[in-house]
Amino acid sequence: MRLIGVRLRGQDATQVARLDPDGFVRTAVEVSRFWEDARRWTGKAAELDGPGTALEEVRIVPLVPPSARIICIGLNYRAHAAEGSFTVPDHPTLFGRWTASLSVGGDPAPVPAGESGLDWEGEVAAYIAEPLCDVDADTARSAVLGYSTFNDLTARRAQKLTAQWTLGKNGDRSGPMGPLVTADEVGDLRDGLRVHTRVNGQTVQDGNTRDMIFEVGDVISLISRTFTLRPGDVIATGTPEGVGYVRTPPWLLGPGDVVEVEIDKLGVLRTPIIGPEGRTTLETT
Repeated sequence: MRLIGVRLRGQDATQVARLDPDGFVRTAVEVSRFWEDARRWTGKAAELDGPGTALEEVRIVPLVPPSARIICIGLNYRAHAAEGSFTVPDHPTLFGRWTASLSVGGDPAPVPAGESGLDWEGEVAAYIAEPLCDVDADTARSAVLGYSTFNDLTARRAQKLTAQWTLGKNGDRSGPMGPLVTADEVGDLRDGLRVHTRVNGQTVQDGNTRDMIFEVGDVISLISRTFTLRPGDVIATGTPEGVGYVRTPPWLLGPGDVVEVEIDKLGVLRTPIIGPEGRTTLETT
């Protein structure tokens, strides 16, 4: 099952919709209500079988509640750590995104003022379905409702101003996400999904989730020992090698570029890049 967030014309509330192969969306429930009991809504297809609406008649938005925490893992593929001359860490490097930085496929991402461009980071995102407090890895893994494509677009100048990465990881519209595909259709990330990123059609990343240093169950378990994860929280699982800033010369995304993240079973996430002036014209999510 593929799920997206949508806003119908003339309405401000975000609803959860099932995305059908015929290009129609079938809406059923407001997003916060969905995440109160996500297993119910995905376990009974009939519950997500409202009236069909053509995809072009709705605005697609991220499928996260306002309360969501977006927790990202840095340096989680061995080759990516190596290309940046980082020592493989003993524990995952975690940082946060705010929901205000999120967007969806097709939405333009603006390069912030003062940046030479944005860097791409194709990733798999995992969505938490139930409260998790001090759980083991198997319990954590089974609590993932589903996965989506994600691009952790990064403002490298801002990221490197200090040892904390928050500023460079929260640019406007810098976190595009694809539809949520339920875990029963995706399987275990340890079995391997290809993560393939292209810029203007040229391959820049070609990795596999088998190469993660810290797999998603272990990371969720670790987080849950410190704070309780809630339904709708998202874990962005890290990016493989091939990012732009380590290249000679560095290669960053500029206005007119198009970056695509394609992941097995999850689909293609396409993001056009625009200039800094575009920040003030973007509709607020």
